[in-house]
Amino acid sequence: MHIRVGRSEDLAPLTALYNHYIATTVATFDLEPFTLDQREELWFRHYAPTGRYRLLVAEEDGVILGYATSSPFRAKAAYDTSVETSIYLVPAATGKGVGRALYAALFDSLAGEDLHRAYALISLPNDASVALHERFGFSLAGTMREIGRKFDRFWDVAFYEKPL
Repeated sequence: MHIRVGRSEDLAPLTALYNHYIATTVATFDLEPFTLDQREELWFRHYAPTGRYRLLVAEEDGVILGYATSSPFRAKAAYDTSVETSIYLVPAATGKGVGRALYAALFDSLAGEDLHRAYALISLPNDASVALHERFGFSLAGTMREIGRKFDRFWDVAFYEKPL
């Protein structure tokens, strides 16, 4: 497995991966799949090889296994030293250390940046995601009860934070 910075040619498989999570899980509260143009405009363009906002991809034999990101936490300037992290894996890659490797590489790449905190929002229940985040030093900051509605029911979201 190789971890690298995301590239424009990754956009199609990354969009397909994310759209899988939209259609089948509550890991994201997006409800409609994205087109490539939408995903490029609304998501891909704010990542860079250096700086606060990163997109790292895990691949093996040219096949993408997953990705991890650090994104703006909120659009207001006072939040600039905070990032929101996300991680998505192809189902076959879960439980094989890919998530740990991606997060280790992501946090290594952020070392030395002017960042104070990382945040992760986890739809519940999601024991694997909670365990991964706690392994990397995230702690529960609170739970927002029934904050999102998807698949005809309401879901809780745990709010995790990590000092950087």
